[in-house]
Amino acid sequence: MTVLASGSKGNSTVIASSRTRLLVDCGLSCKETCNRLVKSGFAPESLDAILITHEHSDHVGGLHVMSKKLRIPVYMTLPTHSAWQRACKDSAGNRVHAERLEVFVPGRTFCVGDIEVKSFTIPHDAADPVGFTFVSEGIKLGVATDLGFIAQNVKDNLHGCHGLMIESNHDLEMLRVGPYPWAVKQRVMSRVGHLSNDALAEFLANDYDKSAAFLILAHLSEQNNHPEIAMSVAEKALGDDRSLLRNQLMLASQHESLRTLTL
Repeated sequence: MTVLASGSKGNSTVIASSRTRLLVDCGLSCKETCNRLVKSGFAPESLDAILITHEHSDHVGGLHVMSKKLRIPVYMTLPTHSAWQRACKDSAGNRVHAERLEVFVPGRTFCVGDIEVKSFTIPHDAADPVGFTFVSEGIKLGVATDLGFIAQNVKDNLHGCHGLMIESNHDLEMLRVGPYPWAVKQRVMSRVGHLSNDALAEFLANDYDKSAAFLILAHLSEQNNHPEIAMSVAEKALGDDRSLLRNQLMLASQHESLRTLTL
């Protein structure tokens, strides 16, 4: 797993097996995505597919140009594709489209190369938002960001992950006293908004099976969170279950790629 970027200005992550490379979300520009891919040791042309979690601009901002450039399959649900087309236009004002669209249904499993992909519905204010798990050669990775709370189906799907990227978006007190308009604060704190540090901590302490070698805290708000706060809250929730071999905590960044994590 290589997190190229994570945050409100753009999200993108590479999931790779020995034979297959997937790009999860394409929220940076095509140029910036390619730059970060190269810096992380990936040729953009080596990608086999793009998978989209939902249609918000920080997850699809570079998708149209990237799909035209690479001409690889783009996997998304039909409602997500429709919402993306309604919201986005190209430089000429025309409706965008994926060059090679592959539609999937949340809850079902499909394969891309030697990676088994399972999508699952998440609670977020988008048309048909999903998280993903990826299985190859006995290793399971999970990606779950942009969710207002951790529903039971999310807990079930994240069980048994050897590596997990999960949202730790905001500190509740920083959000409450911060600069956002009240309506935006309500949206972020709602059950279809974003996961707070405390909500993630509750999951880590009570429902997480503690099976992962690494945990990546993702989608941190630059206005309403601080890396040290997010890390401290997660560390406290995990307690003595952290070691060199299990539950190593890392922070995904908006401005630079995280080093590749290999299992």
